[in-house]
Amino acid sequence: MARLTALERIMLSLIALLAALAGVANHQTWAAVPRFAIATLALAGLAWVVSFATEQLGERFGPAITGMLQSTLGNLPELFVVVFALQKGELVVAQTAIIGSVFANAMLVLGLVIVVGARRAPDGIMRFSHRLPRDTATLLLVAVFVIVLLGLSLSSHDPASHHVKTISAVGAVSLLVVYLAWVIPYLRADTLPGAEGAEGARGVQGAEGGVLGGSQGESPDSASYGGAVRAAGAGMAEDGPRLSLRLTLVLLFTAGIASAFVSDWFVDALSPAIVQLHISQAFAGLMIVAIAGNAVENTAGLVLAWKGRSDLAISVVKNSVAQIAAFLYPLLVLISFLLATTLTFALAPVYIGAFLVMALAMWQVTADGEAAAFEGWALVALYVILATLTLYE
Repeated sequence: MARLTALERIMLSLIALLAALAGVANHQTWAAVPRFAIATLALAGLAWVVSFATEQLGERFGPAITGMLQSTLGNLPELFVVVFALQKGELVVAQTAIIGSVFANAMLVLGLVIVVGARRAPDGIMRFSHRLPRDTATLLLVAVFVIVLLGLSLSSHDPASHHVKTISAVGAVSLLVVYLAWVIPYLRADTLPGAEGAEGARGVQGAEGGVLGGSQGESPDSASYGGAVRAAGAGMAEDGPRLSLRLTLVLLFTAGIASAFVSDWFVDALSPAIVQLHISQAFAGLMIVAIAGNAVENTAGLVLAWKGRSDLAISVVKNSVAQIAAFLYPLLVLISFLLATTLTFALAPVYIGAFLVMALAMWQVTADGEAAAFEGWALVALYVILATLTLYE
């Protein structure tokens, strides 16, 4: 641990203590609210450990692979929470936790990132590459299509409404195929010649230029995946991995195993805590679980925006939105067929409407490659309104 900073050592020790305390609280049946609070903090901490270890592992590869590893493995705590909730018959918690993660990232986190990024920009406008926002909007709209279609079928009680599980399974496989068709070229771009070094530096222009990715004079629409990756590489330039491969894998494995246990304890404490706190299951899933499970992405996006790395800040948040909607959600739908409770794409009408408006709002704000602070506040306002509604669900 010689290459760990003092703060990182303290963080790892504190998270280990919280995880152990969550286990003691669960097995000794402490009061529900303290158990829930400790498990929530431990879960958020373990998400940070997974992200940190993944970043060190990814330093041995390219920036696109690093980002994808962070997004994928960073969702481990969330995946475990949903799996355990389904196994215990907590369908509302499982369903709202997964869609809540999309809402939290696409509205609250993205909105705050835009506010911070716009205020840090010299002219008050945050600028970033067009390509990733458009790609993630497409992935999100495919997921929204499945959700809206099922909602219309169920509301009209047509013959297809009796086959929700089958339609959800087909929709899940279709979403995964689309996601793979997008992510494979994205990762391959990471290995293109010139993805690092001087070419990467040329891919980033100043705030006045407003374009990230590609060579000078290249429009955002024509920027290749390689250009986007080169820009990311320039923004993420480090001295290489600080930890040995062995220590990195130990941290990753330990945090993954601990996440599974803490997620189980978290779900055990959730229902009694909801009763004592007088909050709805929808609020707990959509707000508390979603924010705790995505704490790493939330912090990373805001820090990058504050540092003026607009393209990377947007990339972190938008990648998380796309991966949850087009990868994690359909994957959990398929996994749920092996569990006690089946997860489908059938949602309550109010959340279907929220999903559709969220997708359109996110596309409207980010599709042109620039955003002002008021647009960020608009996204945050949507989230606050939704949070208020869930209190009374």
